[in-house]
Amino acid sequence: MRRWRSGQSHPAISGAALYMWYVYILKSKKDNKYYIGCTSDLDKRLVRHNKGGNKSTKNRKPLELIHRELYDDKHQALARERKIKSYKGGDEFKRLISGVGGGVDNRTRL
Repeated sequence: MRRWRSGQSHPAISGAALYMWYVYILKSKKDNKYYIGCTSDLDKRLVRHNKGGNKSTKNRKPLELIHRELYDDKHQALARERKIKSYKGGDEFKRLISGVGGGVDNRTRL
């Protein structure tokens, strides 16, 4: 499985419908807690979170995207979401959210 970093282009896939899946981490600017999720439409999902459309985050707005990973398979994305949630704020989670360069970490696994 190849990881595509920010600034790299991934190959075009012709003749097939392409649904990409994101695993993402949000940080609440209100309480500094994190939310880990998975979606096929990250922009729409972020708007929904920040409008209070998610039970888990509606009282923790505003939320900031601090990490995202892109997958071409829903099952891989869901497995990765579960893996990140299993870190429970430990050292592995801290390394993941620290990222490189201080911006949103962009990882793609195809």
